[in-house]
Amino acid sequence: MPSKAARPGSAKGKKGPSVGTGGHGRKRLEGKGPTPKAEDRKGHKAFRAKKSADKKKAAGVRVGRKGEFVASGPKTAGVAGAAARKGKRITKATESFEVLSGRNSVLEALRAKVPATTLYLASRIEMDDRVKEVITLANLRKIPISEVTRPEIDRLTGFDSVHQGVALQVPPYNYAHPMELLDKVLSRGATPLFVALDGITDPRNLGAIIRSVAAFGGHGVILPQRRSTGVTASAWKTSAGAAARVPVALAANLNATLKEFKKRKVFVVGLDGGGDMSLPKFNLSNEPLVLVVGSEGKGLSRLVQENCDAVLSIPIAKETESLNAGIAASVALYEISKSRPKL
Repeated sequence: MPSKAARPGSAKGKKGPSVGTGGHGRKRLEGKGPTPKAEDRKGHKAFRAKKSADKKKAAGVRVGRKGEFVASGPKTAGVAGAAARKGKRITKATESFEVLSGRNSVLEALRAKVPATTLYLASRIEMDDRVKEVITLANLRKIPISEVTRPEIDRLTGFDSVHQGVALQVPPYNYAHPMELLDKVLSRGATPLFVALDGITDPRNLGAIIRSVAAFGGHGVILPQRRSTGVTASAWKTSAGAAARVPVALAANLNATLKEFKKRKVFVVGLDGGGDMSLPKFNLSNEPLVLVVGSEGKGLSRLVQENCDAVLSIPIAKETESLNAGIAASVALYEISKSRPKL
């Protein structure tokens, strides 16, 4: 008599795991595990943001709140130090660049003739007077214009920036070497006048100082590799184009650079509110000089003061607590320029 067919799902007459059990022992099925984090799931907004941030970090830059790229000092300190020891030109950050975003910011940068490599415009952007002028200025300067989607500009400028469909890529500044600048000035038979900045972190102050150096016959600006702003688009705009005429050098170690200048018969003069000599009484203005300006809040650092041949102070009214670093540098350069031969 033929046996009855086994009931579906019954264990009778079957080998191996039953339907719906998932198996047992070594043959059991593996689960997918917990749900991955949003930043680990492809296609998620958080995943794209993380990928963009990792790419920028690998390039040696970080993104600020306004979408501007800022040089990442610690990443390139070793590169800069090695270059300085070999006498080579060093940069604030390896292959770093800036991206300005927003219609007003981009328009002001183009008006100030800030160097730029690419102008990005969102597809089907609403054309107003600012966008029209941006396109006109870019065409006059032969800056490539790239039409991209808004998500592409989001990734370029940072997801939290308000770019309004417009972004401008600015190349890294080409810094000189301090001793290279000194050699060039001496080879022309000129009396060197440089300004070194000790911890200036506001790019607008840097731009103002570059402008003053150009106005009063200075030959260049020296920045430390660390704890200092660089020649950003903001600094370039504030300089009103003077950054194109005044070279800026980068020192791996500011104190070591000042000592090298002193060995070359260049006087190192600090500028500080607590200086022991009043600026109008300084009588070495026609000598080779490096004027060292301290940071906006702390002034000159202790080691830099110890390396100065003199520390000058600007006499001001008692009601005024202190002068802005950019203004103080301008006043000092004007006073020094009165005793130097006119160019």
